[in-house]
Amino acid sequence: MALNIQPLSDRVLVEPMAAEQKTASGLYIPDTAKEKPQQGKVVAVGKGKKDHDMTVKVGDTVLYGKYGGTELKLDGNDYLMMREDDILAIV
Repeated sequence: MALNIQPLSDRVLVEPMAAEQKTASGLYIPDTAKEKPQQGKVVAVGKGKKDHDMTVKVGDTVLYGKYGGTELKLDGNDYLMMREDDILAIV
């Protein structure tokens, strides 16, 4: 499904991966104790700046800081809009 949003400049739209549902030992984690995911999939990329080409592309799985980006909801799904500098690595 194509989104009707185009990030500007060096911004990237990321769809966060779902939070862990249970621990490695099999215990279920309640919603109030779940940590924010720090990994997601790039769904839209800006054109970059004059002196900076974009490194990430649509479809990349990326790691980002715990408090990076601005949360937004589009078509009933949660996304994060962040600068490419907030992305730590491509997985």
